[in-house]
Amino acid sequence: MTLDANGFAAMTSNSLVDMAGEEGLPIFTVERVQLQFSIAADFVAAQVANNVLVLALSNGRILRIDLNRPEDIDDIDLPKKPSEVGVIRRMFLDPTASHLLICTSLGENYYLHSQSRQPRPLGRLRRVSIESIAWNPSLPTASTREILVGASDGNVYETFIETANEFYRKEEKYLQTLQKLPDGPITGLWVDNLGGKADLRRVLISTQSRLFHLVGKVGRSHHEGSGSIYSKLFEAEQPVIHELSHGTATAPSCLAISPDSPDAKTYDDVMPERAFAWLSSHGVYHGKLLAAPAATELGTKVFAESKLLPRSQIVSPEASRKKTSAEAIEATILTQWHVVNLVAGRIVTANRLTGSIVYDQHILDQGQKALGLYVDQQKNTFWLFTEQEVFEIVVRDEDRDIWKIMLETQQFDMALQYAHTLPQKDAVAMASGDYLVGKGLFVEAAGVYGKSSKPFEEVALAFIDNHQNDALRKYLLTKLTMYKKTSIMQRMMVSTWLVEIFMAKLNALEDTIKTEAELVENLNTDQSKQQLGAVRDEFHDFVNKHKSDLDRKTVYDVISSHAREDELLYFASAVNDYNYVLSYWVQRERWNEALGVLKKQTDPEVFYRYSSVLMTHVGHELVEILMRHPDLKPRNIIPALLDYDRNFKGTLFQNQAIRYLQYVINQLNSTDAAVHNTLVSIYASHPSKDESALLSYLESQGEEPRFDPDFALRLCIQHKRTLSCVHIYTNMGQYVQAVDLALSHNEIDLASIIADRPMTNPVLRKKLWLAVARKVISQSNGIKTAIEFLKRCDLLKIEDLIPFFPDFVVIDDFKDEICNALEDYSRNIDGLKKEMDESSQTAANIKVDIAALDHRYAIVEPGEKCYVCGLPLLSRQFFVFPCQHAFHSDCLGKKVLEQAGVAKSRRIKECQVQISRGLVSGAKKDAMVAELDALVAAACILCSDYAIKRIDEPFIGVDDDRTEWVL
Repeated sequence: MTLDANGFAAMTSNSLVDMAGEEGLPIFTVERVQLQFSIAADFVAAQVANNVLVLALSNGRILRIDLNRPEDIDDIDLPKKPSEVGVIRRMFLDPTASHLLICTSLGENYYLHSQSRQPRPLGRLRRVSIESIAWNPSLPTASTREILVGASDGNVYETFIETANEFYRKEEKYLQTLQKLPDGPITGLWVDNLGGKADLRRVLISTQSRLFHLVGKVGRSHHEGSGSIYSKLFEAEQPVIHELSHGTATAPSCLAISPDSPDAKTYDDVMPERAFAWLSSHGVYHGKLLAAPAATELGTKVFAESKLLPRSQIVSPEASRKKTSAEAIEATILTQWHVVNLVAGRIVTANRLTGSIVYDQHILDQGQKALGLYVDQQKNTFWLFTEQEVFEIVVRDEDRDIWKIMLETQQFDMALQYAHTLPQKDAVAMASGDYLVGKGLFVEAAGVYGKSSKPFEEVALAFIDNHQNDALRKYLLTKLTMYKKTSIMQRMMVSTWLVEIFMAKLNALEDTIKTEAELVENLNTDQSKQQLGAVRDEFHDFVNKHKSDLDRKTVYDVISSHAREDELLYFASAVNDYNYVLSYWVQRERWNEALGVLKKQTDPEVFYRYSSVLMTHVGHELVEILMRHPDLKPRNIIPALLDYDRNFKGTLFQNQAIRYLQYVINQLNSTDAAVHNTLVSIYASHPSKDESALLSYLESQGEEPRFDPDFALRLCIQHKRTLSCVHIYTNMGQYVQAVDLALSHNEIDLASIIADRPMTNPVLRKKLWLAVARKVISQSNGIKTAIEFLKRCDLLKIEDLIPFFPDFVVIDDFKDEICNALEDYSRNIDGLKKEMDESSQTAANIKVDIAALDHRYAIVEPGEKCYVCGLPLLSRQFFVFPCQHAFHSDCLGKKVLEQAGVAKSRRIKECQVQISRGLVSGAKKDAMVAELDALVAAACILCSDYAIKRIDEPFIGVDDDRTEWVL
């Protein structure tokens, strides 16, 4: 047995399903489900929940079908035959489809869990004719936890059911009687949580004539299933009762609760807003299950806002229909917005809000009996079961007309919530705005009108004519958010108009505060100040959000015409027009404000443009800001530094231009000559005679200064910076000028230091020291003092100094020095004589060695071979070297040519060509032969420099046999 792939096959008598879209389809249609299996017996009971369909047959079998997998059907039998326990009368399935209670006609009750295929008898509930179940609101799946059971004798029980594996244990842990009502069967039960609290619950109980509403706290058990929790609520609380007068005891009765919202999560902690419907002999009494206040009076409020849908309106909706008392409402269920009724084989659906009938259709044939209407609470599906057929009540776009109903009842917020299309929302907005204007609520209407398509000029003129500037401002702000980005002109016009309105409002509020009068809106001064701040904040938000829609020049003109300085500067800052803000503050000589703006800048051009004026007036603060921006080009700030220095009268330590330049040089390691030259210029031109700062800088530059030495030298000469000039001369290598300049200013120690600098040029060094000596001798009072000073240079001799002494100096004053000098000369002469004797002996030994070379010889063995070609050496002309290596002359020549330089190779070839062709003869030929021998046989190619040059050549050549090297 199996259903089709989709769980059913729709059997419709019309072609509605062939329509293009759901918008043209009716809200309700009833479709027959085509079962894909044969039915052995009639249906006697049914339930559906969580997409699970449960069918009970008259032969005691139960079919459990998962509509997601309709091909898999659980076929379950009761433990006993129907002849023993009776035919299945009713079934109850919880919203999760986990727990199924099966009731038979003989009072036998069974429990079946979704994970089980064997129903277990409920011993404690035996002989209890169950009419209704209130499942636990937490929707547990392992066990039912605490549930309420309504019986046909008016009793309300509490029980706790879970699957027991041991045969001797009962499924229900306990059975507690909570209430005994004399009204007859308990036709409906419902329990839910209130206020998000698990222990605060609402209980609805329906009978054929009364509806009970209880609110209260339930007790808590130490262990699940250990005892009743609802006893506390039923004992402590009194229900609010809605009672019928002159009700019929035999009329059908039930309690229906609306299913979960399609948008709600199944196990969400926040309870969804639900509706209830109580079917009685009078009709359908329905309303919202309000959640507040969570107290006893909640029932009174619920019943006060509920209303009755009369039976006559449902049974005979058409005026021409003949009323028959035999027709009764057999069953009622709720969808999200409608009450669905079963009336004598017809499905009649009424809108809960208006009571109007939206669907009335005959579904069942004459004499066909219905089991009832059923709801899948979680999946929002609705079903009609007969003894042999299954119908699905399909609901399409159920809330399509809810917005109209809400609009007619002036519930504009709800209407907007259920308006799905733009035209619908627009209609709601216009109607809402018109309603608010009629009530005099112009500001509230402005926000609504702004989101509607109501003509712009009509709304604007209405606010202007009624002097509602605040409403006009809000309308324009709202309208601005509705324009597309491409509507550039509209956005700019509205934005500019808003600027004018904001300025007028701010001025009006300030005038009111100044005169300490009351506004037209009857606000006192304190309220005006608060409103002023609120409007100013609103203007700031407007500028930040819509600055791209505003034209700068136009806005500047509008705000300036109202003399609103703060708003003018705020707008300029918002659009990043910092040039405008800075120029504004600079023109007014508000230096602190100008610096505050400059601190926020990152554009280098702004710093370059305003550095001159700010450096002059707030140099220290400006330098602090400049030092935070290492990306600036110091060269572009030099003009401002020079202007500042020209008017600066303080010390070098206080000079902010020097401070910034030192930061650029020392911290940023600038190599720009302009920066260094500027620092030298400021140091040199300062009125102070102290050169320590300038000298310290010059010395820090070392041997390769970044400044221009010629420029620095001219400045130092111009401003008479002697020591600095001497330092620059020295670095330039102009030692003579440096010494002369130092001596001209009696800086003898400095001149002495400079004279020792050219260590690699003794002649220049001696010349410099002679100049120092002349100055020292001319200034010395005692000759001995001068001579002691000049001993610092080892190049000066006494004879070099004698010409500098005055003619009247007595020789006794430096007799000792002359004697010491003569002794030194005597020792030097003795040393020179000894060196000459040693040189003569060395020359004689060389002559003997040269004479011995003429008699030197080498012995060549008969089998000696050439070290190049390996052939016998004596076969042709050869060379033998003192190292005993021997080569054929031509072999040696080839090797030399390979390894010799370009010039030497060219000369060897020239000599060989001229000798071989006989181009030279006689003495010239002998000389050329000697030259050729000298070039070729100058050294052994295996022992001399030639071998060293061949160090990168491999031992094994291309033509060598590699096997000879194998070990």
